Amino acid sequence: MKLAYFDCFSGISGDMTLGALVDAGCDIALLRSELQALQVPGWTITSEKVWKNGMSATFVRVVTEDQTKHRGLSAILEIFDKSQLTEPVKKNASAIFHKLGEAEALVHDVPLEKIHFHEVGAVDAIVDIVGACIGFESLGIQKFACSPLNVGGGTAKMAHGVLPVPAPATAKLLQGKPTYSNGVQRELVTPTGAAIVATLCDTFGPQPAMNVSSIGYGAGSADLEGQPNVIRIMIGEAAEKVVPGFDEEICVIETNLDDMNPQIYGYFQEKALAAGALDVYTTPVQMKKNRPGTLLTLLCKPQDANALMSLIFAETTTFGARTYSAQRRTLPRESVNVRTQYGDVRIKLSRVNGRILHVAPEFEDCRKLASEKNVPLQRVISDALRAYEGNL
Repeated sequence: MKLAYFDCFSGISGDMTLGALVDAGCDIALLRSELQALQVPGWTITSEKVWKNGMSATFVRVVTEDQTKHRGLSAILEIFDKSQLTEPVKKNASAIFHKLGEAEALVHDVPLEKIHFHEVGAVDAIVDIVGACIGFESLGIQKFACSPLNVGGGTAKMAHGVLPVPAPATAKLLQGKPTYSNGVQRELVTPTGAAIVATLCDTFGPQPAMNVSSIGYGAGSADLEGQPNVIRIMIGEAAEKVVPGFDEEICVIETNLDDMNPQIYGYFQEKALAAGALDVYTTPVQMKKNRPGTLLTLLCKPQDANALMSLIFAETTTFGARTYSAQRRTLPRESVNVRTQYGDVRIKLSRVNGRILHVAPEFEDCRKLASEKNVPLQRVISDALRAYEGNL
């Protein structure tokens, strides 16, 4: 499967994305021809090689005669519906604008249908996004991933006035994604660029395993001090081999207990899992003064650590707890239903590169059926596994 990795070490915008795709092999003449299917007149598109602080990149310039900057989401989607663009291009472009519209609606606290885009409602922004979608299709890209995004800093002048960087809509689009600022006082990630990666990318983080066949560098219009204003797109086949590494960072919280009523542990575990803990478990330990004790351990996402730490202090007898970061890798999971002689049971599956590694009946489903039918639990579990194997 053809994969594109956005390396946003200096941010991302629509025109930078378009430039990187042309630099990676998307023919500008093909792009110009396919964009005619938009059936929106009054624009030209050209490309040129430029030098950006020690790095060669392609700059794509879109010049328009249409001065209309304020278009509603419905008006833009209508342009796509009436166009002769291919269905994949229509689908991706519409999804990007819809994602952008949802962010704007939340930021301005108005219904989605009342959203009017300002800068991104102009023809050049529409051409940037549609052109990028044409580029993705022409290069055969089916899957997308993105690095942590350098968003910049300071303030930027926009249609609504001077706003902090990242702009509110950009910040909303990138919520939950890895972002940072290296101190550049400029908007590096535009709403258009944020909408592209927020809509299309399945993963954010280090470059995934892939066999890179082409690399494109797309230039932004500004010149930055100390770094090239460039995005890099790496394109190639997603590698089948799973490389060693860790997929996400988690927080580990630990505390030693030697004076707590054992009845409380089960209650605390239920509350911790409900509050976002990924796992809660205990380990017997020998504590000071030769006292037998219990090591209470919680795994959680970093953003949930403070709330769970407060829960530990409220619900246990500890006077202190410690935290540290750890990395974990989890297998992708999916669920299928099977019909057994006792009723329906969900089967959990994990795959790596399309190969099924683990198959396990959902315990709660099996327990419920065993209780309802008054049969041994192990019989229900075995029957569920046989039913799954019979459907292969």
